[in-house]
Amino acid sequence: MKNIITQFSRLFVGVLFIISGLIKLNDPVGFSYKLAEYFSEPVFNMPFLEPLALGLAIFLVILEVVLGVMLLVGYKSKLTIWALLLLIVFFTFLTFYSAYFDVVKDCGCFGDALHLTPWQSFTKDIVLLFFILILFINKKLVKPLFSTPVTNIITYASVILCIFMAVWVLNHNPIKDFRPFKVGTNIEKGMEIPEGAPKSVVEMIFIYKVNGVDKEFTEKDLANIPEGATFVDRKDKVITEGYVPPIHDFTMMKDDSDYKEELLKEPKLLLYVTYDLALSNPDGMKKLESLTKDAKAKGYKVIAMTASGADEIAKAKKQYGLDIDFYFCDAIPLKTIERSNPSIVVLQNGTVVQKVHYNDITDLKL
Repeated sequence: MKNIITQFSRLFVGVLFIISGLIKLNDPVGFSYKLAEYFSEPVFNMPFLEPLALGLAIFLVILEVVLGVMLLVGYKSKLTIWALLLLIVFFTFLTFYSAYFDVVKDCGCFGDALHLTPWQSFTKDIVLLFFILILFINKKLVKPLFSTPVTNIITYASVILCIFMAVWVLNHNPIKDFRPFKVGTNIEKGMEIPEGAPKSVVEMIFIYKVNGVDKEFTEKDLANIPEGATFVDRKDKVITEGYVPPIHDFTMMKDDSDYKEELLKEPKLLLYVTYDLALSNPDGMKKLESLTKDAKAKGYKVIAMTASGADEIAKAKKQYGLDIDFYFCDAIPLKTIERSNPSIVVLQNGTVVQKVHYNDITDLKL
């Protein structure tokens, strides 16, 4: 019975680690955005780690896949189980912190393929921790499935294939796109809220300075605010999260006006997405001038979207010879659209018909 439970745990943990790792390895840039969120000031306040987010993301997802393979084939089982235990303890801490302090809404455990709430992510890690502890207690029962040479070949091959996949998706686009802006998506429909969808329950919190100390009051407490208290601020506290459409916070702002409705009706719209012009790839940006001329000659309206300021926009237009209008959108939805900086997107009446990495501009069919 003990052996059956141990082997089930081995299969369950190994397969789940491989699936979870491969989903994130398909989109390591997206996972790096999630790690950067953990490193940000509101969460762990370690901004010095943000530049390392992509490298760390690639290392973690490859480690996740390879450890799953190692467990299944029985390669160095004691070392593998120790590594799995340390990794799941680390992930459990992260998901608990996210859930308890409500700082990161989605851990990114399964990328954009499956979104879990913070408490769901924590529960998933507790379940994994339970099965890994079973493996830890019964390490002697986790034996190799094949001879040593075959086990070594499978393990080393998994490392090489993971590295190859990482290099590929970093220089192109994810092999499978799970994002809300994938090809075939109509952006306007993605922003719609279905009739009867649950609405958010929000409580207004009023902050008053009382005897030199900031104190919070709800609407019900307003009558009890002490005399002499000074109003400081008001914030909204979400009690229950309502329906959030797949595409939200998407704007196309220029001169304080949102041109989204107008631009999403364009029959032929070529869109350059670069959430931060200061971080955009110079070689990729250099390719846009000739693409712009070719697209305009074929009747396309060509624009760019960025979260950068006016100075960065002016600098980029001059440096790369871009005679196009730039529209503002928050960095978060732009990061959701793109995995290369810049990305090239073709829209027809608001529907995404093509998306390419700047390395694959020759694949565009205009």
